[in-house]
Amino acid sequence: MEEGSLFENHMEEPLAERLRPRTLDEFVGQEHLLGKGKLLRNLIESDRISSMIFWGPPGVGKTTLARIIARRTRANFITFSAVTSGIREIRTVMQRADDGHRFGQRTIVFIDEIHRFNRAQQDAFLPFVEKGSIILIGATTENPSFEVNGALLSRCRVFVLKGLVTEDIVRILKHALTDERGFGREHVKITEEMLRIIAEFSNGDARSALTTLEMVVLNGKQGPDGIEVTMDTLEQCTSKKSLLYDKNGEEHYNLISALHKSMRNSDPDAAVYWLARMLEAGEDPLYVARRVVRFASEDVGLADSRALEIAVAAYQACHFIGMPECSVNLTHAVIYMAMAPKSNAMELAYNEAKADALTHLAEPVPLQIRNAETKLMKDLDYGKGYIYAHDTKEKIAAMQCLPDSLAGKHYYHPTEQGLEARYKERLEQILRWKQEHGLS
Repeated sequence: MEEGSLFENHMEEPLAERLRPRTLDEFVGQEHLLGKGKLLRNLIESDRISSMIFWGPPGVGKTTLARIIARRTRANFITFSAVTSGIREIRTVMQRADDGHRFGQRTIVFIDEIHRFNRAQQDAFLPFVEKGSIILIGATTENPSFEVNGALLSRCRVFVLKGLVTEDIVRILKHALTDERGFGREHVKITEEMLRIIAEFSNGDARSALTTLEMVVLNGKQGPDGIEVTMDTLEQCTSKKSLLYDKNGEEHYNLISALHKSMRNSDPDAAVYWLARMLEAGEDPLYVARRVVRFASEDVGLADSRALEIAVAAYQACHFIGMPECSVNLTHAVIYMAMAPKSNAMELAYNEAKADALTHLAEPVPLQIRNAETKLMKDLDYGKGYIYAHDTKEKIAAMQCLPDSLAGKHYYHPTEQGLEARYKERLEQILRWKQEHGLS
């Protein structure tokens, strides 16, 4: 537990720490929360903070926001560490806050990386949050639905912070080059292109971008007119000889298109090549993995349902171990997709159903497949005529499930590729049975 440490400033600290924004006007990004007139900004500026959780990826400003609140609030501000704070210490400080609350003293408790607190530690805060003795601010990179005590979470407003875009990070880097807390006195020569490369390399993480900038400046060429950063220095510091391509530019979309179409065309060699081009250029492996998961249903589907399992497993592997180790997991998935039998019946089925759903928005659910949860619903014939399919010999009920206006409509048209041939045969049997029992 620390008190009063948020205002300390040492020039020997890392660049990212020295340049941490001190006010909302210095803060970059999160316009959906901190733009003029937005909810979170209004709460901070009016000092009307309630218990909240900041959820977002690393380096987007969660801790910085807490420090800005610490500077503005008239409350006692306390920070806790999951590593050093035990249950006894938490309860001691909470009791002190409770005593202060009786005399009108507000206490704000900030917990960085709240997901690292165990359940017992989190439970120790709960009664004091419930009574209003403390205002809790938690910061986490993990989904709070899974990592924060449900009772505690229900008493906090969750604010989702987004990864910073390239332009935001370039703006932060330029500020670092001119601010005296950064390299404002060093006369650093670095091109706009290099700043964008660093921004792309950071993957939306301002802390990472500033750390990289600090590294390239400290390793730059010292001359009579200042420090010059060369492309060779940048390549060495980022370990990317090919450097990054613009993830929002044409080449980004060209490469993912090449990967997708190579897998679709059952060309494993081309697919692996385009995969390597993307990963070695610095692409987020999770982005590639998400596209492979989509491909597994869009282009393989029921022709080989295991493709989806492989794709999801590859995504999880990327999440667990990251680059460069996860490159082989993505290669596993990409080659599997390329070699799998292909069917786009899933995508065609959804697109056709979507078109009808959008043009038949008011179609009522047939009474026989509605749930009769109340007596009124039963009186209105909800569920009347429902047949439990498991009670029938064929495990199929002679019962219409589509709205009347769409009765007899078919969306799924299976192919004969791979295992989907079995589903086609099964569907034909079902349709024949329905015709025999008066259903089209």
